[in-house]
Amino acid sequence: MSYQFQKMPEEKVFKDPVHRYIHVRDQLIWDLIKTKEFQRLRRIKQLGTLYLSFPSAEHSRFTHSLGVYEIVRRMIDEIFRNRPAWHDEDRPLALCAALLHDLGHGPFSHCFEKIFGTDHEAYTQAIITGDTEVNAVLSRVHPGFAQEVADVINKTHQNKLVISMISSQIDADRMDYLQRDAYHTGVSYGSFDMERILRLMRPTEDEVVIKESGMHAVEDYLMSRYQMYWQIYFHPVSRGGEVLLNRCFKRVKVLYETGYSFNSVPRHLLPFFSEEVSVQDYLRLDETILFFYLQEWMEEEDAILSDLSRRFVNRDLFKYLPFDGSVITIGELTDLFTQAGIDPEYYFVSDAFSDLPYDYDRPGSKNNRKPIHLLTRQDIIKEISTQSVIINSITGINRMDYKLYYPKEMIVNIEDPEIKGSIINLLNELN
Repeated sequence: MSYQFQKMPEEKVFKDPVHRYIHVRDQLIWDLIKTKEFQRLRRIKQLGTLYLSFPSAEHSRFTHSLGVYEIVRRMIDEIFRNRPAWHDEDRPLALCAALLHDLGHGPFSHCFEKIFGTDHEAYTQAIITGDTEVNAVLSRVHPGFAQEVADVINKTHQNKLVISMISSQIDADRMDYLQRDAYHTGVSYGSFDMERILRLMRPTEDEVVIKESGMHAVEDYLMSRYQMYWQIYFHPVSRGGEVLLNRCFKRVKVLYETGYSFNSVPRHLLPFFSEEVSVQDYLRLDETILFFYLQEWMEEEDAILSDLSRRFVNRDLFKYLPFDGSVITIGELTDLFTQAGIDPEYYFVSDAFSDLPYDYDRPGSKNNRKPIHLLTRQDIIKEISTQSVIINSITGINRMDYKLYYPKEMIVNIEDPEIKGSIINLLNELN
């Protein structure tokens, strides 16, 4: 039997709090799990700084990736097999893309990306196609297989069905992380009837569709996603941790560019400062490395870097306030902070975030999203918002929110009473 379809003598299982068991019988999948690039995901948190507000949110990209693989395996083995639009020769491609879809995530990925200009999706593809153990395993299938897997993750592969299984508005990735993140944060928002959704999924040549009788389960799924974003992912405390970490990285970068002499040179970050990052440079960086440097930076002579690092390590976060996004208010407070000797570049941060629960590519829409389609009893495919009053009510509705972050104790300690009073008055107007 060819390598891509080779089975192990005995099935391997991972105990999992979301799926109960994750089943691995394919030698190809087992060999990928054992690679050092995939094992690195154990050292990358799934939720970045969210553990600062939800202490049990310590799970990793490793467990999430296994979960996405398991959902896709179930789609194929329990639902799609022997159905007309599914071709079983695509099974290895779908399973590998599911398992490896997050391979390029870095430490505190989204925060790190904003400062150093990295793109985890680009690195995922580079790791898969580069000089890596993962590439060596995939190349045993055939020489072009690694590129095929990368193309699925990049959404450029000709097999649109496999892409939609892993990357769409109702895909294995979202179905795993909503439930997994809800479990580890201790909330019920991410709960939905995945078993029913899976059972009513049907493959077509271009995408996965849901039988019309599963519409209410999809409504529940979209509402769960909406609640998870606003109650968990956008939680102001965890966002505050990300703001603090962002400013810490920003200070390190500025110090390096201005010739600052570090007591402990962050050598793992040097390629990122010079913007000459190889795949191997990228893979050497994980959250254990960054936590080491954060501990070291607490002892640096630069007062700002030392203070920001101390704050993050010891969870001494900035205070936050909601505001309406007024540029005038930000400008006034920025000037006052500067006059008070508090650098607003690091100690006064406005944070804006938004979410679009559901939308699809149509005239007037602002997002290039593939719609969720229902399969009617007459075998007609219809976009779900035309059938669901609930989903129609949230389609294309983009919700925005704004927060201001600042160190309260620094304001209390401002010596000039006039400046201090002006800052407090402006902040009180927002509160």
